[in-house]
Amino acid sequence: MSEPAPSPKYICLHGHFYQPPRENPWLEEIERQDSAYPFHDWNERITSECYSPNAAARIVDSGGRIKAIVNNYSSLSFNFGPTLLSWLEEKRPDVYQAILDADKEAMTRYDGHGSAIAQGYNHIILPLANTRDKITQVRWGLADFEARFGRPAEGMWMPETAVDLETLEIMADHGIKFTIMAPRQCHQVRSFNEEEWHDVSDARVDPRRAYLVKLPNGNEITAFFYDGVVSQDCAFGTLLHNGENFANRLMNAFDDHWDEGQLVHIAMDGETFGHHVPHADMTLAYAVKHIRDAGIEFTIYPVFMEKHPPQFEARIYENSSWSDVMGVERWRSGKGSCTGMHPGWQQDWRAPLRDGLDALRDKLALLYEKQSEGLFREPWAARDAYADVILDREKESVDKFFAEHATGTLTPEKRVEGLKLLEIQRNAMLMYTSCGWFFDEISGLETTQIMHYANCAMQLAKELTGQDFEPDFIEELRQAPSNIAEFENGAVIYERFSKPLKIDLLRVSVHFAVSSLFHHYEKRTKIFCYEVEFDHAETHEMGRQTLSMGTARLRSQITEENFAITYAVLHLGDHNIIAGVRLYMNQGALEDLKEELLTNFRKSDVPQVIRILDANFAGHIYGVWNLFKDEQERVLELVLEPTFSEMERAFDQIYTQNHTLMNVIHEAQVPTPTVFAATVEFLVNSKIKRLLTMAKPALDELESQIEEANRWKPNLNEKELSLAIKTRAQALLEAIANNPDDTEFLEYVTDFLDLISRLPMHIDLWEAQNIYFVLQRAYTPVVKKRADSGNATAEAWLPVFAKLGSKLYFKRKG
Repeated sequence: MSEPAPSPKYICLHGHFYQPPRENPWLEEIERQDSAYPFHDWNERITSECYSPNAAARIVDSGGRIKAIVNNYSSLSFNFGPTLLSWLEEKRPDVYQAILDADKEAMTRYDGHGSAIAQGYNHIILPLANTRDKITQVRWGLADFEARFGRPAEGMWMPETAVDLETLEIMADHGIKFTIMAPRQCHQVRSFNEEEWHDVSDARVDPRRAYLVKLPNGNEITAFFYDGVVSQDCAFGTLLHNGENFANRLMNAFDDHWDEGQLVHIAMDGETFGHHVPHADMTLAYAVKHIRDAGIEFTIYPVFMEKHPPQFEARIYENSSWSDVMGVERWRSGKGSCTGMHPGWQQDWRAPLRDGLDALRDKLALLYEKQSEGLFREPWAARDAYADVILDREKESVDKFFAEHATGTLTPEKRVEGLKLLEIQRNAMLMYTSCGWFFDEISGLETTQIMHYANCAMQLAKELTGQDFEPDFIEELRQAPSNIAEFENGAVIYERFSKPLKIDLLRVSVHFAVSSLFHHYEKRTKIFCYEVEFDHAETHEMGRQTLSMGTARLRSQITEENFAITYAVLHLGDHNIIAGVRLYMNQGALEDLKEELLTNFRKSDVPQVIRILDANFAGHIYGVWNLFKDEQERVLELVLEPTFSEMERAFDQIYTQNHTLMNVIHEAQVPTPTVFAATVEFLVNSKIKRLLTMAKPALDELESQIEEANRWKPNLNEKELSLAIKTRAQALLEAIANNPDDTEFLEYVTDFLDLISRLPMHIDLWEAQNIYFVLQRAYTPVVKKRADSGNATAEAWLPVFAKLGSKLYFKRKG
């Protein structure tokens, strides 16, 4: 007898890619986060370490030379948090497009099934949400998915895989066919042919098949319980340190005696591939190639379901999750899991924080229902549909929303009221983002961030109704103890870190007025999520002093609230700025003010100018400290620039005057005196960084400074210099891409790369390599064809381009 045919084997790797929303709720922008240095913020840093590398992952030879670059997302099943995708779309459209392309590629490969699945909108722990919020989170997540990927979602990731039956019912009612869970979330299983249930608690469920979960409302959903052991070894072990070991571990997870189609699948935070485990993006790329070379098929969940529908039924544990062994306690009590990074720290703050937010949510819901009367035909249906406005804030989109959900044609004032009500509700859900409870301390970035959302919601509520929910909320936070004595409790943290962030249109006006001294704004411009239109502006200078005056109109893109302002700013030099901002004054009063200010400014009567500002902008006088954080730092950098230039000249003089003596000390191998070492350190770092800001750095100057760095071995600011080199190399390769036939410039860039490779530090050329790889594939064949036809210029170009590739660590072909 012939041997029975082996069962089909499939591998599926799922990545849950997510970052908590980090935007300042009043600005809709992420402000600088110092802990992410040298990057602007944590989204930018993790994109550099993970999301970008996986869009263009390297496969290298034994010598570290690049053989191929691949889009890892095209080999994965994945979900991306909607708030993260929103950030990527605006800040890193290249990475965003690579994610969308991967899903499109999957749809071609898998007969219309995509590799992307949806996610609950802003990562709320759904079992802890009320029914109304669960529905909105699912609907917003699905609306966001369809708008981005151009198709309905088949599967949905529950944040932290946290589950209860009601959540599964809501998902199934909205067309979701499957979800992914941890093995310990499965309680019992049985085949369709059995009546008896089998206990599979303690993660004993077999992950290699799909399971049907029948729901109390008569609906059903398919569950995939991932391989917990392999997933854990990837996330917390050493499995991702070697691509071949990773591939073999996956392939060895099959059962050769299995008599049905079997699926080996893992699930983990996508950030594991590069951020948590450096270079794991390369491990993943190599492992995928190794598995494919072994003849094993990669698949995605809907394809496996189609080929091998569930033959087993499963029962789940209610209120369970993948990252808390106690279910969902991590997000509602001090009994749940913690990071383990701070032994002895308590998490007793978690319950009071949730209690305070629950109480606030319920008050805001009542306010929403009451204030929506006469605005929306069905308030909660309007909230569910508000996802379309969040995705597209343009007037046509907002008009369409009001046409579908308003009780009639609303006045501009009523539209503002309606949008503020909906923004209260959006912030009331953002304040439940799970990361606020994930870590060990209430003063952490993630927890203060959810306080910001609560703060913003309360401010909007007070603006609309006069009701002040803040005192009660602060009192609730007082019951949430901090582990850090300085902070005491949540109330202190809220007062110190969240309350000062609160802004209104007048504060935005201040930012605009002061920053206009340093920016050339067009007549119509955008500042964060606000539109600004100049009515009139004029600037007068007297030596180092500047007087700027004007009128403008500001409009919030979020709520459509708008008003006109009058401003006047006196800059006395350096950081000394005195700005006055007020609601628009009539034309006659404005002309009188301008004449009075100018008369005294031209006489250099600064005290009188300040008195006039005080008299006309009483209570609304501001300075550089009233700028938002990023602009404040930028202005201070501009102010300090002449000082740093002067310091560089002074250090240069010290170095020149003592160069001979320093050489003697160096040759004698005597320790370099501290003052000389500090001089060289400052100069080398400063000069190399300055050279790298130039569009085409002078190579002789760069070589001189690199020689100094290698000779004196000063402490290099590697983080800053690496980022500067990365940025300049990318710009140079982009210039090549715009004019690839310029052989002389190719040689210049090759020499530049050769020089910087001599620096005693790690050099990141990721973006430059990507551009070269695209050129190599797209343009080299064109040039080869010309060379084969006898074109001498093309013949000369090919070895120069190959040499450039060698400097970018590409393996030579042929």
